[in-house]
Amino acid sequence: MTSFLDQVNFPELWSRVLAYFREDVLSWAMAAQVVVVAIAILLGFQAVRGLNAWLARLEKQTSLPPEMRAELPQLEVFKRVIRSFLIFILFLIAYGIAGHFHWAREGLHAAGFIALALTLVRLFTESMKNRFWAIILAGVIWLWAALYIFHATDPWIHFLGHIQFNLDKVSISLLQISRALPALLLFYWLSRNLSLIWRFWLTASSNLSPAVQILLSRLGSIFLYTAAVFLVLTYLGLDLTVFALFGGALGLGLGFGLQKVFANLVSGFILLADKSIKPGDVIELKGKYGWINFLGSRYISVVTRDGTEHLIPNENLITSEVVNWSYSQNLVRLKIPIGIAYDSDLEQARDLMLQAATDTPRVLKDPKPSCYLLSFGDNAVNLELRVWINDPQNGIGSVKSELQWGIWRRFKEHSIDMPFPQREVHLKSLPEIKFTTKPEEK
Repeated sequence: MTSFLDQVNFPELWSRVLAYFREDVLSWAMAAQVVVVAIAILLGFQAVRGLNAWLARLEKQTSLPPEMRAELPQLEVFKRVIRSFLIFILFLIAYGIAGHFHWAREGLHAAGFIALALTLVRLFTESMKNRFWAIILAGVIWLWAALYIFHATDPWIHFLGHIQFNLDKVSISLLQISRALPALLLFYWLSRNLSLIWRFWLTASSNLSPAVQILLSRLGSIFLYTAAVFLVLTYLGLDLTVFALFGGALGLGLGFGLQKVFANLVSGFILLADKSIKPGDVIELKGKYGWINFLGSRYISVVTRDGTEHLIPNENLITSEVVNWSYSQNLVRLKIPIGIAYDSDLEQARDLMLQAATDTPRVLKDPKPSCYLLSFGDNAVNLELRVWINDPQNGIGSVKSELQWGIWRRFKEHSIDMPFPQREVHLKSLPEIKFTTKPEEK
């Protein structure tokens, strides 16, 4: 009985392998593909080197807020994955050009799947804490790439392509779904990181106002995520026009069910576009006074001086009256009413009040503080000190308190009285009172 090894003609098999290497591998066409692969790898490394240098300069920027600096470590995985992904994109472009001119492209096909497998391995396994399952997943991805390179998956692809799911006029195969899921995850990850880099650049290097930075950041994020969805649908070969009716019905349903949510979203874009509200502004809305810490898609965060954080829907800022203390400028005038006794020296009291204003650090020298005599009251002469500050975000009550402490000390030192309400009662006449004594009993 002959074995399988006896039936194999090893000399003939070896000659076929040598012929394949001479004709397909050791050829000028393969040499040209190797050169293209080397150039693509070099370009990918140079692009990531430039990105790393730019991110390093970005980390040294003093204008980045602390919450954004905390997000910079998230880009470490991105920098490791993006190199192989850029190389894969360059391979894909070269593969398409070679196919257009009917050139040989087997080497580009193999190099492209190797770069794609490396991208997926780094993307899905870099952040996995369980290294055992990370190694298993990496092995599965590399096995899939090897099978694709040697066309060993053609029966499986043919089988998955015949399993169809029909939804009205849309027909989707199981093969398309299996390809769409990794592509969707990859494009989502790419869109998230690119939107983060875009926001960093706007904050550190654009020299735009905070409101415009947030507006452009959100528009950029919407564009990137929308582009990712359209790229995946295009990759699947689906006709996007068939989703028009479905999208209209879905939009109508969401319009009724999520009316408030969309109202807040639209209001947020309006606020950013007209620059009426921006981070850092000091506002007052229905008794809530504080500075804007965060301007989100649905709400703003207002932090008061006592540390309380209020989340106010964006729609309320559009439909309600809002006092913006720092809308066009940060100058705010404060009024300190003071009443002094009639027998006090008014001019000296005025000078002492102006001196207290001058000695208060947060009070501006220009415009100069001023003191006015408002009226002659029932119990006191009513004066008013008016001063200007340019940092309302640091609080109004603190500077008022400091001013009144300074006025109180100076009035005490110079015997300036601040009277309290008094009432005098005058009796013009008293009724006649008769006293009688009771006779002593015997």
